[in-house]
Amino acid sequence: MKKPAMLAALAALTATVFAQEASLPDSDVNLDNPDDPIAEAAPAPKQYAQWPAFFAIGEYPATPDLVGIRITVPYSTKQENVTGIDLGLWGRAQYFEGLQLNILRNDVKDRSAALQAGLYNSAGNADLLGIQIGLWNEAGSFSGVQAGLVNLAGAMSGVQAGLINRCEEMYGFQVGLINIIRDAELQFCPIANIGF
Repeated sequence: MKKPAMLAALAALTATVFAQEASLPDSDVNLDNPDDPIAEAAPAPKQYAQWPAFFAIGEYPATPDLVGIRITVPYSTKQENVTGIDLGLWGRAQYFEGLQLNILRNDVKDRSAALQAGLYNSAGNADLLGIQIGLWNEAGSFSGVQAGLVNLAGAMSGVQAGLINRCEEMYGFQVGLINIIRDAELQFCPIANIGF
């Protein structure tokens, strides 16, 4: 009785080993040779930076996805998708989630869920969910709070507080010296304006 059970276990182990070997890539394929047709079909490996101890400094490394802390000295544009903390002078990303705390400029091109704090905070064509605090704040579509001297938004849902507040559409209110909601019945109102 023990012999058939041992043979079955050995057969199962052998089948598993051969199946894994069959699924491995051919060792004769040279991925560095551009003339090799198999190398052309093989996708390039995607580079990821992993949390918690990854630091990007300036333009290094040129990885599309960064999870961790990015030090933007003097600036950084190579990392497209950033999740974590962005510190320094000028930070730019395609997508950003986390804290973007750059002194001169925070810039997101496509989509963001973040707190942006700096002199100039921009999500000009982006969808932004979060908070912008700075001298100049702008966003395409924004849900959250903008606080600064100048606050600009396309479609705004939340609060704008500053010297000049302007948006195309508003579901919320503005507090400041000049408040403009382009699609409201009362487009301009000093001190406070409400959109709904």
